[in-house]
Parts: sequence; structure tokens; C-alpha cells
Amino acid sequence: MTQDMLLGHPWFAPLLSALIAVFLALLVHRVASAVLQRVTRHTPVLHALLVNIKPAARLVLPLLALQMVWQAAPDELRFIAGVRHLNGLLLIAAAAWLAIRAVNGFADGLIAKHPYDAADNLQARRVLTQTRVLARTANSMLLVAGGAMMLMTFPGARQVGASLLASAGVIGIVAGLAAKPVFSNLIAGLQIALAQPIRIDDVLVVEGEWGRVEEITGTFVVLKIWDDRRLILPLSYFIEKPFQNWTRHNAQLLGTVFVYADYGMPLEPLRAEVERLVKAAPEWDGRFFNLRVVDTTERAMQIRVLCTAANSGLAFDLRCTVREGLIAFMQREYPQFLPRLRVEDGDAAAPRGAAALPPQQQPV
Repeated sequence: MTQDMLLGHPWFAPLLSALIAVFLALLVHRVASAVLQRVTRHTPVLHALLVNIKPAARLVLPLLALQMVWQAAPDELRFIAGVRHLNGLLLIAAAAWLAIRAVNGFADGLIAKHPYDAADNLQARRVLTQTRVLARTANSMLLVAGGAMMLMTFPGARQVGASLLASAGVIGIVAGLAAKPVFSNLIAGLQIALAQPIRIDDVLVVEGEWGRVEEITGTFVVLKIWDDRRLILPLSYFIEKPFQNWTRHNAQLLGTVFVYADYGMPLEPLRAEVERLVKAAPEWDGRFFNLRVVDTTERAMQIRVLCTAANSGLAFDLRCTVREGLIAFMQREYPQFLPRLRVEDGDAAAPRGAAALPPQQQPV
């Protein structure tokens, strides 16, 4: 009797079909994922995409199969409309998740194909920046699209949308003003991804701070300062305001060292010492160095040393090495020509007739 009641229940056939559909969907997912991953093992980008979407696909395929079963069920079946709606919402959410994971997997594959830990990593950093910014922008758009599609399944939400359209003029102005930072950052993110004024791992001088670009998100840029502080700036900052990029085309830099010396200091020994210091320094990249007198004052001459290095960090260390070496050389070999302030004897420097005046009446 109980068996007859169970077999005769209106939900028996749909539930049995649902179980069979879920089992077949999981079987298809298992076989297809194994075959596709084996086929794409020699294409890193597609392989990374397939590996990344595997968990989401394990959810999407059964939900898709269930939706087909519920759509085939009789319309007069009790609660079938609610089940269809709930399954549709879950399917939209899972499909959005699948699309986001597909974008992230494709981005991860491209980044892995262009490693940026090499010495000359300009192309890799370009790919990394474009991929991450565009992937995050696409993810934001997919989230918004998924949420919008889920809301559109509710009749009430469609009515609200229709009523909002009736007052679109006022609401459009208000929404435009409120969303201006969001849209400006979104547009700035696309400009940064395409024009690339900055890239991941670029060396920048921003707001008087020196640091490297550590992260570029959909709304802000994280700059790692040399003393491990973090400077957070909106994306629109790098479109609207000037800043210095020391690695725009390559990481090589020309370091500058300034030293002051007395006019009596001979320059040839200094040039020889600079050559010795630079060639002995492991930070020098072998491209260029020189020494020139670039300015003079009434007390000393300004000597400039130029030397090249492969990147900003090495250039800073090389400048310190050369500066310390030149100071030590002058202290050791020519201490008499170090910058000094000359003070003449008071009597000798006094104007004629001033020495006859008492001390309290001497001219100042």
C-alpha cells in the first residue's frame, strides 16, 4: 500500500528524473574534465582555465539538468513554480561564478606564461598589469550582470524598474553624481590597462614618496614604500595628476652623486678614483660613468659623478658606494682640499683706522 502510494505520488517521477539527471550531469562533468585537461595539458592558458572552472562546472551542470527536469514537469504540480524559480536563481548565480572563475583562470594562465621575476621583465609586467586590471573589471561587470539577471526573475523588481524609468531624469542626475568616483575609477582602470602609465612592480615617486607598485585593483593602487609602508591611491589619481615612473620603458637608471671640494683639489686623481670605485662595484652594469664639475660657489666647486645600474635599488646602492669612497679618498689623500669656511683675522680684515678704536666701538 505504501509502495503504491509512493509510486503514485505526483512528485515521484520528477524527483526520480532529477536524481538520474544529477547523476548523469556529474558523470559528464567527471569524464569531460578529465578528457579536456588531458587534451589541453600542452596549452597552459586553456589548461589553467579548465582547472579553475572545474568546481563551478560541478555545480552548473547538475543545476542545468535539474532546470530541464523542472521545466518538463507538469505545470499543475504543487510548488513546481517555486522550485523552478529557486533553481533558476541558483543556476544564474552558479553561471556567474563559472564565468568569473573562467576569467580568473584565463588571467592566471597568461600570467604564468609570462613570469615577471626575471631581470628584464618589462613585457611580463605589461601583461601582468593588463591581465589583472581587465580581469577585475570583467569580474565586476559579471557580478553586476548576475545580480541584475537574478533581480529580473522577480516580478516586483521589474515593476520597480519600470517605475524608476519613469523618473529617470532626476534619478539619473543623482545616480550620476553619486557614482562619479566609481565610474571614474572604472574608466581609469581601463585606461591604465590599455595605455599603461603604470605597471605592477614599477618604481614610482608619488606625493614625495619612493616605492614600487605592489597591487592594482579595480579601484585603487597599492604602492609599497621603501620603508615597508603602503601608500593607497585611487586609480583616477594616475590619470589626473603627474607622477614619476622610473621604469616606464626599462629598469635601467642613471645614478647621480654630488660632492663638494675646494678649488685646489686636482680633478684627475678624483677621476681615477671614481673609475676604480665604479668598476669594482658589483652594482654597476658596465654602461657608463663620468665625473664633471657642474657648478661653483664662492667657497667650493660642485663635482657630479654619473654612474649606471640595472635598476633603482642597485642604483641607490651604487651611489652610496661611490659617495662614501670619494669622501674616504679625499680624507685620506687630500684632506687640505675638503670644503672649509675661511675666516680672516679680525685685525687684518678690519678697515683702515678701525684698529685704533676701542673694542666696544669696533665696526660690526
